[in-house]
Amino acid sequence: MLEKIRQTTEFLLDKITNKPEIGIILGTGLGGLTTEIESEFEIAYEKIPDFPVSTVKGHSGKLIFGKLSGRNIVAMQGRFHYYEGYDMKEVTFPVRVMKLLGIEKIIISNASGAVNPDYNIGDLMIITDHINMFPENPLRGKNYEEFGPRFPDMSETYSKKLILKAEKIAADNNIDVRKGIYAGLSGPTFETPAEYNFFRIIGSDTVGMSTVPEAIVARHMKIPVFAVSVITDSGAPGKIVEISHEEVQAIARNAEPKLTKLIKELIK
Repeated sequence: MLEKIRQTTEFLLDKITNKPEIGIILGTGLGGLTTEIESEFEIAYEKIPDFPVSTVKGHSGKLIFGKLSGRNIVAMQGRFHYYEGYDMKEVTFPVRVMKLLGIEKIIISNASGAVNPDYNIGDLMIITDHINMFPENPLRGKNYEEFGPRFPDMSETYSKKLILKAEKIAADNNIDVRKGIYAGLSGPTFETPAEYNFFRIIGSDTVGMSTVPEAIVARHMKIPVFAVSVITDSGAPGKIVEISHEEVQAIARNAEPKLTKLIKELIK
């Protein structure tokens, strides 16, 4: 795995002029931010050695290098999920590559379902912490000291400094944001009412099928993480309705302009 990560990194470094400072992972229906990037180089995942390939609608599957808000960035338009059949090392492979490419911070977005009854569809939630409900941890197996310690501390998985900056940006731009806890689940089914209730009881505000593995691996490598959810459906009592992936994509796209503004200003 270590050799594959190095080979992929070298392949990409040969193709770009400027090393990225910031990595961005764009979730379901949130690929529109890429139109704001001054692109230097784009490449489809299937053309990158050892890179997984996204199989989900709304995840177009390419890596974009360029500038956003004056900073050198690398953005994943489309991510990989455990439910697609990948193991956790494959899901988080791009984060390892981003580290070797030179990123110093990572921004992660996702679409999620609310279990907090105060949340509404279309809200943005800054993730302050997570509950890992995946059946596998991405750090299971051999540890590579080149990346981080065997037992990494997770007391500040999501950067308090970046959260404070994002809150100020939101206030200055009249963007309503929530702050809360995200529960990461394997999927691909949406949750049952009993499951939604359970996740609320154990302390989560939203549930989703991504982000947690990438955040764990980023913290293992001491990369500060900022993560934000777009609330695309609700599992709160009295608010549960039947939901489809297409509806999730549409709601995420509608919320995208305010998320794009927030991320652009944060990068600046």
